[in-house]
Parts: sequence; C-alpha cells; structure tokens
Amino acid sequence: MLKMRSANTVIASIALLACAALIICAHDAKPSDVILVQGAGSTFAAPFYKKLVDEFDVTHRNVTISYDAVGSGEGVKRFLAGTVDFAGSDEILSETEAAKIPDAIILPFTAGMIAIAYNIPGVNTEIKLPRDVCVDIFTRKIRRWDDPRIVAANPGIAFPHRDIALVVRQDSSGTNAAFTSHLAAIGPAWRAAGMGVGKLIDWPAGILPASGNEGVAARIRLSEGSIGYVEYWFAQRLALKMAAMQNKAGAFITPTERSGELALAGRVAKVSELAASVADPSGAGAYPITTYSWMFLYGRYADAAKGATMREFARWGLSQAGQNYGAQLGYLPLSDDVTELGNQALRGLTE
Repeated sequence: MLKMRSANTVIASIALLACAALIICAHDAKPSDVILVQGAGSTFAAPFYKKLVDEFDVTHRNVTISYDAVGSGEGVKRFLAGTVDFAGSDEILSETEAAKIPDAIILPFTAGMIAIAYNIPGVNTEIKLPRDVCVDIFTRKIRRWDDPRIVAANPGIAFPHRDIALVVRQDSSGTNAAFTSHLAAIGPAWRAAGMGVGKLIDWPAGILPASGNEGVAARIRLSEGSIGYVEYWFAQRLALKMAAMQNKAGAFITPTERSGELALAGRVAKVSELAASVADPSGAGAYPITTYSWMFLYGRYADAAKGATMREFARWGLSQAGQNYGAQLGYLPLSDDVTELGNQALRGLTE
C-alpha cells in the first residue's frame, strides 16, 4: 500500500511539474509570438474596423489589433507622430501632412453616407430638404421648423413653431470635412456665410456640440427639435428619422444602399481624385452626401512581421469578403476599380 501511495505521489508530482512547465513556456512565448497592432481615427468607419478586427482575430490568434475611435483628426495626428501603426480617416492626407511622411500609403478602405437626421415633435414622416434650405439651416439663417421654405418643400406636414437645434461635431472629424465639402460644392452660399470646410469647423453660436458620430446620433435622439449630420449606420441603429436630400439633378433622395452606390459611380484614375468625385454627385438617383474613408499605412515598418500583418489585414479588408462585412453594417462596398487602386497603393509597402 505504501509503495502504491509513493508511486501515485510521484506520478502526481510529475504531472504538476509538467503543467507548470507548460504554463511557464506559454507565458514566456506569448510576448514574442503575439503581434500587437494599434490603429486610431475615424468614428465614421469605426464599426467597419471593429467587425474586420473581430473576424481577423478568429484566424490569426497570434495577432492583436485594437482601434481607437477618436475621430479622423486625432487619428491623423497620431499617425503623423508615429504613435499608431495605422489610421482611419474620412479625409485624405493634405499635401502638408503627406510631406511629413513621404512614403505614407493611402488606401480607399470603405465608403458611406452621411444622413441628415432629425427629431421634430409631431413629425413622424420623412421630410424633404432642398439644397439651399439645408445650407441655410446649418448657417443659422433658418431658425424655426415652421419656416415658410421648409413648409413649402413639405406640403401636408404640420411643423411646430419651435427653434431648430443644430447638433454638430465638436471634434476634429472627417465627417465634418465631408459634410462641409458638400455644402461648399453645391453653391457659394456656404462660404459667403463665412463658413469653412475641413475637419474642424467654427460653428455659429447656439449649437449643440457632440463628440463622434455616436455622440451626435445620441444627442439628436435625446433633443427635441434637433437636426444634425451623422454616418448612416449610427442613425439607422438608433432608428432616427432621416431626411430626403435634394441632389444635383434636383431629385429628393433617401439614403439607401442603391442611392449610395449611384453616388460612387464616377470613375477616377487616382486615389487622390476620389474625394472630389463624390462631393456633389451628378447621378439622377444618387444620394448627395457620401464619402470615402481611407486607411493610412507606413511605407515600411521596423518590425517585418508587423508590416506583413498590416499588408494582409489591409488586403483582406479590400477583398470582396471584407467589403461584404461593411455592407452588412450599412457601408457602401467599394467597386472593383477602386479596390484595385487600393491594392496598387498597397504594393508600396516594403518589409
């Protein structure tokens, strides 16, 4: 009996030592085996990045990718400072920014629509916003919901006699840049009112500021009498009412997958021409406020494994499978010619 107990004790001790050895080995291997990738930027494209990261992680257990949705402006700032491995932005790098990192790789990564969402007490139907009316609402020339120009564009809708509350992005954002680029593109009234174009806007007094697309959507939902601009997926997720916007052809168009795709129908030869092609699309059925969203990579990574991972992740995001994930979230899949522009640019990444 004693011998049996001794034998069992030895076996148990060996098993414990083996387990401990495995734990120690696993612990020692983890820091060197895991590739850590950090991204930051666009809140517009954040749900798309999150979905791609979740799916990529399933088949790449040795890779950990994180993405901070801090806005395009902050994402670009971190990219230029070299504190992230990639950035997402709804505005392409300016010439000044690109000059700081000459080998930066700019990829069109996804596209989407900016919805004009509203919360008007007593109005539960879709409203129509003519182009000039939209500009004058956001320059504060039109201040009440029962303004004659809004009423004239929406016969049969009883608008309340109350102030319009503007909800806008207070942070540096590509959504700001895309929205204000559209308002400037449709005519001189936007700039004549002293309004600018870019990621950070000096809005008139009396607005309701919010951070990120999620913050804007939440504030519209909670604020009666409000209107604001927000990426389509966020408006859809919170079941916000969205206006039919007048496009260049004069038609009032609701944001849908089809109307968004028509807005992206213009063909260009260079990545740098994509933004201008959707500032005010001319198609009869095109939704007028759309934007591409870009991924910025470095031309070379000090860690070759990280560089290879970034290439694989970006290439997969541009693939049909990756773009299909975006479509499931309300983004607009990139056309084959645009993804080819992206893949061409990606060939500039060296290890």
